[in-house]
Amino acid sequence: MTVPDYIARMPRKRQASAVLIRDESNRVLLLEPSYKPNWELPGGIVEADESPWAAAAREVLEELDLVLPIGRLLVADYIHAYEDRPEGINFVFDGGTLADAPTTFPDGEILSAHFLTLAEVQPRVRSMMHNRITTALAAIAEGATALCEQGFRVA
Repeated sequence: MTVPDYIARMPRKRQASAVLIRDESNRVLLLEPSYKPNWELPGGIVEADESPWAAAAREVLEELDLVLPIGRLLVADYIHAYEDRPEGINFVFDGGTLADAPTTFPDGEILSAHFLTLAEVQPRVRSMMHNRITTALAAIAEGATALCEQGFRVA
């Protein structure tokens, strides 16, 4: 087997990056997308030849028209393949705090943005996302990076 053959046979994983942005009350910034029912953290798919942290910064700029320093990695969450999606890894980075929720959304993907408590987040997101956000907030308090599988903390 040649090196190019070996490399061609390597598995591919989808990657997504999100940014946890909070306000002074430690509420989480959640976005209401125009194209699906579940709300999300700012973020999206990591593109080819793009680092997860660069993707996080790019998505914040595209969705919220903000340039924010991307902080440390809070969560790396392994997601099994499901439905028509391949397995993947979701990263959550610390986006620091903002005084107010953004009100302009340049790309048309986002309808609104709100700072919400964990209790207010829960009915708006999938359970896996709620677990990921809860774990990210704990990682901030602990000064740690959490490892998750399917949204559940494993380390």
